[in-house]
Amino acid sequence: MSKVKVPIFVESRYKINRKRIKQVVENVISKNDVDAPVEVSIAIVGDRKMRSLSKKYKGEDKTRNILSFSQTEGQAFGIPSEVLRLGDIVLSYPQVINDAARDEMLVDDKVDELVEHGLMHLLGIHHE
Repeated sequence: MSKVKVPIFVESRYKINRKRIKQVVENVISKNDVDAPVEVSIAIVGDRKMRSLSKKYKGEDKTRNILSFSQTEGQAFGIPSEVLRLGDIVLSYPQVINDAARDEMLVDDKVDELVEHGLMHLLGIHHE
């Protein structure tokens, strides 16, 4: 198992399972045969913050459930001696709750799904 660092920032009022998020990241990294030490940061924010990020980086004045920001865009994967900083995944907790309700899922399961989805983007694996 590669060494995986997952700094997690949470706006205070949101209840999230940090261990579970780190486990999802480790599972995805392992499944995709990434051998280098990896760092990916996760931020759990509210709709106001997400809307402001969406406006700034996507040019869209709306909230969304997830944004991911690659630190390695355009770079080749390599040098296992260094930490591979994949980037940042930002989730809007209110949107996650709405999505979970819509999909009849537990909020933790929806968080897992979105973290995995965002991480796949950071690894350069996009939807079919």
